[in-house]
Amino acid sequence: MKMTKPKDSAPGRWLSYRPEIKVLDCTIRDGGLMNNHQFDDQIVKVVYDTCVAAGVDYMELGYRASRKGIKAGEHGCWKYCLEDDLRRIVGDNKTNLKLTVMADAERCDYREDILPKKDSVLDVIRVATYINQIPTALDMVKDAHDKGYETTVNLMAVSVVPERELDEGLEMLAASEARAIYVVDSFGALYSERVQYLVKKYLLHCKASGKDVGVHMHNNMQLAFANTIEGIILGANFLDATMAGLGRGAGNCPMELLLAFLHNPKYKLRPVLDCVQNHIEPLRAKLLWGYDLPYLLTGMLNQHPRTAIKFKEAELKGERGDILRFHDAVTDQE
Repeated sequence: MKMTKPKDSAPGRWLSYRPEIKVLDCTIRDGGLMNNHQFDDQIVKVVYDTCVAAGVDYMELGYRASRKGIKAGEHGCWKYCLEDDLRRIVGDNKTNLKLTVMADAERCDYREDILPKKDSVLDVIRVATYINQIPTALDMVKDAHDKGYETTVNLMAVSVVPERELDEGLEMLAASEARAIYVVDSFGALYSERVQYLVKKYLLHCKASGKDVGVHMHNNMQLAFANTIEGIILGANFLDATMAGLGRGAGNCPMELLLAFLHNPKYKLRPVLDCVQNHIEPLRAKLLWGYDLPYLLTGMLNQHPRTAIKFKEAELKGERGDILRFHDAVTDQE
């Protein structure tokens, strides 16, 4: 059945949809931060098949990271996403789903580790960078673009970037070959007013150079979905989400919520519900992602969630945590 484009797909409309919107699943990549990227092939294949069935636009399979000096077995294969591992899951990927990996600035030997597009099943390289690493990130984007890939940039920890540096950084990124630049709430610290301000600022820089804006939100304060909606309303077209919100610490915007919200009939919710119920939720007792009090506190304080993650890891080992003691420690009230 042929779908017709809505007559009015402007940002902020509730009863139509924007065909420009692209949904990216980062379950395996972001979720891998909770288990050292040691997902078995069955889970990765299930998420891949779900993305295909649900009409998701992109799937991020993991990281492309340097293998120099690594300890054998320290990380699973989705930390490195070698071509043989990717093809073991997706074959030649003869589907409409585009495949991507994330490469962290200064943590990837990108000139050697990222193959020419003709030799890879990947379609997109997502470069993640802190504000001080932008010169390296720009070189990574150009390298991947010249090799034939679509590229995007995730500017991390934006909630702690000084205004002048952010403006200068966005000016540099807007002049790059990247297709989209992401507002990333690394610490789960953003409220809607700040999301509005940042998305508008990114759009100001990106639209002149024909780029899109993306949003990648974390759920420390139960706002990942709400802040993603905020980005959509303002005009962000690239949206990150994960199955059941699986991701580092408090997790991400849940894919099932996002697809239930979007009105584009190309997206199918039922395959995602199947994946969540039968494959992702059974992992929760072991991986312990999702909203919890220690993540609330680090988000509220605009802090990296590493201390909250350690608190939760101790619980996995049977150590009972004291949230009041944790509160006093992170707020310096001891």
